[in-house]
Amino acid sequence: MQKRFKDADAALDGLLFDGMTIMAGGFGLCGIPENLIAAVHRAGVKDLTVISNNCGVDGFGLGILLDAKQIKKMVSSYVGENKEFERQYLDGELELEFNPQGTLAERIRAGGAGIPGFYTKTGVGTLIAEGKEHKDFGGQTYILETGLVADLSIVKAWKADTEGNLIFRKTARNFNPMMATAGKVTVAEVEEVVSPADMDPDHIHTPGIYVQRLIQGQFEKRIEQRTTRQKETA
Repeated sequence: MQKRFKDADAALDGLLFDGMTIMAGGFGLCGIPENLIAAVHRAGVKDLTVISNNCGVDGFGLGILLDAKQIKKMVSSYVGENKEFERQYLDGELELEFNPQGTLAERIRAGGAGIPGFYTKTGVGTLIAEGKEHKDFGGQTYILETGLVADLSIVKAWKADTEGNLIFRKTARNFNPMMATAGKVTVAEVEEVVSPADMDPDHIHTPGIYVQRLIQGQFEKRIEQRTTRQKETA
């Protein structure tokens, strides 16, 4: 099976449709599939439900889909870096399903593992717990959370082989490996593609069985908030 495609538009050809659910890897702007996000934007699909830790920043990453009004609903754990997100949510233009970050991670992992639901103490007694099933275990109250599965997962890795085996680099690993398992179809973009013989099996984070399509991308790698101090003089 040929997994490598020439570019992001070709890799997403035939996969996108209005009203679909997309998982997008990344944390802040670290490890985001920026080439594939741009291709989703060019395709013009709308009414999307996007599952991602956050929604990029104004004008970059998932922020370009917000600007184009392509996203109907976000399933996220942090939304504080995007003014357009704030405006659309407060104006009733954008739905938000807010999750504690660990709960979001476990919902994605559970979906990828075929687990439809699990109980957690996180959120008990808060707005998070409203409308959810409560159950006691060992004298402690837990709430039921559901696993998440997407029509499409788009992820970013550091290196891949032609079979789709992926290696992530440092903190860019974040949500990407678990999202790769939780998409009905997973498309990965990477910085480098090598032959299977050049990948140490012990270093692989995501086996190629989870990855259906693959591209080698060009990356801007923006810094979300650059904080510097003046150089001290002697």
